[in-house]
Amino acid sequence: MAFQKWAYALILFSFALGCHRSLPPLEAEPPPIAATQGSSAHDFIVDHRFANGETVKGLRLHYTTLGKPHRAASGKVDNAVLMLHWTSASGAALQAPEFQSALYAAGRPLDASKYFLIFVDNLGHGGSSKPSDGLHARFPRYGYRDLVELQHELVQRELGIEKLHAIVGLSMGGMHAWMWAESYPNEVEGIMPVVSLPTRIAGRNLLWRRIVARAVRSDPEWLGGEYQKPPRGWLEAFPLFRMMLDGVPHLQATIAERGAADAFVQSAVEQARTMDANDVLYSLESSEDYDPEAALGSVRARAYALNFGDDEFNPVELGVIERIEPRVPQARFVVQPGTPSSFGHLTQAHPSLWADHVATFLRELEKR
Repeated sequence: MAFQKWAYALILFSFALGCHRSLPPLEAEPPPIAATQGSSAHDFIVDHRFANGETVKGLRLHYTTLGKPHRAASGKVDNAVLMLHWTSASGAALQAPEFQSALYAAGRPLDASKYFLIFVDNLGHGGSSKPSDGLHARFPRYGYRDLVELQHELVQRELGIEKLHAIVGLSMGGMHAWMWAESYPNEVEGIMPVVSLPTRIAGRNLLWRRIVARAVRSDPEWLGGEYQKPPRGWLEAFPLFRMMLDGVPHLQATIAERGAADAFVQSAVEQARTMDANDVLYSLESSEDYDPEAALGSVRARAYALNFGDDEFNPVELGVIERIEPRVPQARFVVQPGTPSSFGHLTQAHPSLWADHVATFLRELEKR
């Protein structure tokens, strides 16, 4: 499917740019996780009243599960982990081969024989209802609040799970994890937000979103969202988007001359051609209602927040972590240093580089 192709392309493209460090190899190449742990894909059809007051019937929320639910003596599921993807991706990105071998294989932190893993395609993404299905710029405007409410409906109504054991969220998914912990404090035991901060989007993170949106909407080829081919403004803006995802040390080590820079830009342009500009704009602008800082004191879940020292979207030198950490009960903020072999914000797409932190998070959660 189209959404799977570009989700995997984003991960594969980042591999091509430089060397890659992984966890020690498994004893033997494991069989596909999906084949051994009962992977299944479903569509949850739901009516939703958006935060802007608009009500839409028959929205499709696509999701995949891996593993089996375990029920405690009370009869309630106690091993469910919600896996949340980053902006403009889908649950398929979190089921790529490296994720499976680093996180879900036997003996790995999120061993699918132990946990019931839920991969949701957020509204506007992947196999869920989205602008490119046909409504284009007439698709209902959604915010992060809507996305989290729909995730909650999926978990509670569709899957019948009263309390999640954990949420592991990457970038946008990490921001959703913070919102879950505030909105449903008694319905999740622990959250692991990766490359996200519990504060409103500002600075470089906000600027690149506005630059991309302006470049697309000001292009004559935009045609009010009714374009027949990728607008040139989108194709020209995406290389900036892609550059900001990567780490400064990594780019310094791998883009050493003009030819490498030109190749980077051209690869980004070709990648942009596989993505729908409407879908991306909606995804970027949905973050405008994200501002969880004021309610951090209400978080009851154990939080293990992982950030990367070479992440240009959330620069650690701004001191946001030091300011926020004392205000979050049971929180641990960890910064993993950047290196020429890491990928900045996009290190999230290389779980072998941070899988040990997932193991630590789950051990601490089990002790609780």
